[in-house]
Amino acid sequence: MKVLGVTGGIGSGKSRVLRWLQEAYGAAVSPLDDVARQLQKKGQPCFQQIVEEFGEDMAGKDGELDREKLAAFVFTDPEKLALLNGIVHPLVKQWVRQDISQKEKQQIRLYVVESALFPNVEYGDLCEEMWYIYAEEPVRCQRLRKSRGYSEEKLRGILRAQPPEEAFRRICTAVIDNSGDFEKTKEQIGELLL
Repeated sequence: MKVLGVTGGIGSGKSRVLRWLQEAYGAAVSPLDDVARQLQKKGQPCFQQIVEEFGEDMAGKDGELDREKLAAFVFTDPEKLALLNGIVHPLVKQWVRQDISQKEKQQIRLYVVESALFPNVEYGDLCEEMWYIYAEEPVRCQRLRKSRGYSEEKLRGILRAQPPEEAFRRICTAVIDNSGDFEKTKEQIGELLL
């Protein structure tokens, strides 16, 4: 089994690339945001640790984590963010390792781990290759305005909060330019998976 990491900024077209990898190559895809969200639900491994570390008031009225409140609390303080990442990422990694093992038994030949956070967290030991899905900033902005209705102000704020392009390029073994026609993106993927 080949284990591939896929990363890129918002609006780069990662989701479309992931769908193509599933459809054309039978890939098992594991978006780390989804895994982390599941592990933070009440009764799951991360939930209790987060509440113990950051306080009972991080749980909302429904008993689940108030993710917006938690984000506002940790993203303004690098030490708190590091503490949260120290709780979440080891458990996410453990889950992914178990999932890889399970999919390998099912004879899945390609396993894809996806995260926009790869430049900020260490997952390289899980992946044989890391791909950076790149798209020019004007293209990303156009996609986000069309698909999510973002204002210019919101777009600028989101793009400023993302890791810089150099950070993605530094950790990746390949760059896929997804700025134009998706047929060209498919060709690049095909060449990399030969």
